[in-house]
Amino acid sequence: MPLDQLPRHHGGADALARLLGQALLAGEWQPGEAFPRELDLCQHFDVSRNQVRNALASLTATGLIERTAGRGTRVCPISDWHLLDPLMSDWLAGLNNPDPQLVREIFAFRYSAEPVVAGLAASAAEPRDIAEIDRAFQGMRITANAGQTEQHVEHDLAFHEAIYRASHNLVWRQMGHLLRPSIVALIQRSQHSVATLDDSLRRHGRVLEAIRTGRPMAAEQAARDVLKRTAIDLGIVAEAIDA
Repeated sequence: MPLDQLPRHHGGADALARLLGQALLAGEWQPGEAFPRELDLCQHFDVSRNQVRNALASLTATGLIERTAGRGTRVCPISDWHLLDPLMSDWLAGLNNPDPQLVREIFAFRYSAEPVVAGLAASAAEPRDIAEIDRAFQGMRITANAGQTEQHVEHDLAFHEAIYRASHNLVWRQMGHLLRPSIVALIQRSQHSVATLDDSLRRHGRVLEAIRTGRPMAAEQAARDVLKRTAIDLGIVAEAIDA
């Protein structure tokens, strides 16, 4: 990606690392590609070499790039990225369009994990948790009927985040934060028609009801059904969607 396509930088090394990190997470440079030289970064962003080196140190520490004497700097394979690093979580949380391959990898994890989280929520949810999930679901229903796409995405996201919180497990709550950008991206790409939204609402409603009535196995299956359509679209599973 040519540097001149990136916005001008304002701030210190941390802000520069965030800008470059998010560009990498968005797929602006692909694994194996050469990354811009220190001097080019200094000139484009009008910052000191020390600031650039500190920013690159953050990108290296998170596994996004590799710097080798005599070979320059290259983008690392996605398998080497430290997605659970707090810096990466922060960069991902502010990113609306992650790299499609990264989205697929995160969704594959989510497809395996989120049904388990829903089952935990069915066992551990307190009345306030269920009220929060229900409030998000009602927001989904109202905005779907009104054709308010952006607001519907926010309520859909709130629904899934509330389930992670309802598990009452600290690690799963943090995972919900990590998965936020991929959830947003996948919700946006999956909402193509009223029929799709109606089907999605039915599936989300089954998750809510299973958690409300304290049925972990039913909650797991319902959560898997919510995710299955996108999992098939991404090639993660191949079986047909049940009604």
